[in-house]
Amino acid sequence: MSQDAALGTRKQIDAGVLNVGYADLGPVDGAAVILLHGWPYDIHSYAEVAPMLAAAGYRVIVPHLRGYGSTRFLSDDSVRNAQQSAIGVDTIDLMDALGIDRAIVAGFDWGARTANIVAALWPERCKCMVSVSGYLIGSPAANAAPLPPRAELGWWYQFYFATERGRLGYAQNLRAFNRFIWELASPKWRFDDATFERTAASFDNPDHVDIVIHNYRWRLGLAPGEPRYAELERQLAEGPTITVPTITLEGDANGAPHPDPSAYASKFTGTYEHRTIAGGVGHNLPQEAPQAFVDAILDVDT
Repeated sequence: MSQDAALGTRKQIDAGVLNVGYADLGPVDGAAVILLHGWPYDIHSYAEVAPMLAAAGYRVIVPHLRGYGSTRFLSDDSVRNAQQSAIGVDTIDLMDALGIDRAIVAGFDWGARTANIVAALWPERCKCMVSVSGYLIGSPAANAAPLPPRAELGWWYQFYFATERGRLGYAQNLRAFNRFIWELASPKWRFDDATFERTAASFDNPDHVDIVIHNYRWRLGLAPGEPRYAELERQLAEGPTITVPTITLEGDANGAPHPDPSAYASKFTGTYEHRTIAGGVGHNLPQEAPQAFVDAILDVDT
């Protein structure tokens, strides 16, 4: 176990194909909240959010996704696969391992997509949801359609990662590359070196490069998924609606590619609200605007 001033003692547990590193805050008998990070971030995106929710009486679980931090594959033979459904299954496996039947699920970036997947495919396990940038479920087939030139420019790193030069460049320049993404995605966030380095340690995971490269290549149909997830991907490719109570969030200065809220409102067929968070808030919304993120969780759970 490791200790962190903000997130407490880090724990490890076998769950599915992984040994998952996670923070566990708040009363063990509190209503569960699972907070999911994205790329290139880690559990410290919730360094302020998690303690606030714990103080409100929730049991807060913040896992490192596969390829980040202290999370490891249990077998050297496991495919270093980061297709969207695999990360969704990881979340259900973690809930099973922790004995959590039902949870509030919240996230941003990869974490928002994963929250969407849990809510869409396992609504009985998801009490309600908070999702930054709304509805992010997709498929390689849908991603095959070209975007207008300006929109394509926003995905430059995805095309870079499609090349072996991109894999090598990412591996050789992890910290510089990911700091650059932070600056582009949150142009008004004035984070310091210590804040970045606290998260950057999670990129030293031995599977990190493989996981990131696979995720973006899979999205473009350039890398295969695993057969075990084929049926789940078939369901996700249909764009399933989400029935659980949901609040979606968007920062007013998000520099990363993201859909307009009007494009996804119809995907939420239960109680639904969208909030735009003002004040120069970028892509890493829970770390940049922790109170707004906490308020959304408290409000959706009513």
